[in-house]
Amino acid sequence: MNFENVLFRFFIIWYICGVILLTFDLLPAWLEWANAVFLILSGLLAIVYFSKAFGKKAGYVICMVIFLFSYLAEFIGSSFGILFGDYYYTNRFAPNLFDVPIAIGFAWLMVMGTSHALANAISAKKWMQPIIGACIAVIIDLIIDPVAFKLKQYWIWEEDGVYYDIPFSNFFGWFIVALVLHVFILFFSQEKNILWEKRMFYLFVLTITMFVLLAATGELWLAGILTACLAGLTLYAAIRRKSS
Repeated sequence: MNFENVLFRFFIIWYICGVILLTFDLLPAWLEWANAVFLILSGLLAIVYFSKAFGKKAGYVICMVIFLFSYLAEFIGSSFGILFGDYYYTNRFAPNLFDVPIAIGFAWLMVMGTSHALANAISAKKWMQPIIGACIAVIIDLIIDPVAFKLKQYWIWEEDGVYYDIPFSNFFGWFIVALVLHVFILFFSQEKNILWEKRMFYLFVLTITMFVLLAATGELWLAGILTACLAGLTLYAAIRRKSS
């Protein structure tokens, strides 16, 4: 069994344990670091996907740019209130580098890997894929942000918004960052890798499912229902086009 398959199976095991502990509020305080590990594992799966879809050299370049660009955007955003709104990270998602959790870079890798695979499946038109991918990234954030802010307090918003006190600028910022990165990916030639494309679909579903469950236990009903519906439509569109 190669490393990629071991990584995927380890992620599944970690995911199942995490969902049980988080859903039933069994996660002890000393094990909070496990949440960061989940995002790091998700990001590593996205790295494998990009390396399979674009070749190792191009795939690693793409992943490095995604990590550094998103991390820089988060640093600028949390330090100066630019792009996403006025917020700051707490120490509950440590380790932090320049006051930004390292796991955030891996989270963006997961977001870009899943949204790229889905956008690529939904539309064959290259110019449409960055727009679709950016919209999918926002869908993911519709559930991540309320849970991370309201329930976990991994970061704190210092300005109000209609949607769970999260400013609209945050979702607009997510769209812009994801759009820029998806446009960057267009400059590389891609090859089909059905296995890892499917695994990105699974990663998308598993991530959404976990956060929806957390939203339900925390009574964030709007976030859970809205995200579940939009994610379901996204997955349906991707599967329907691939099967046609």
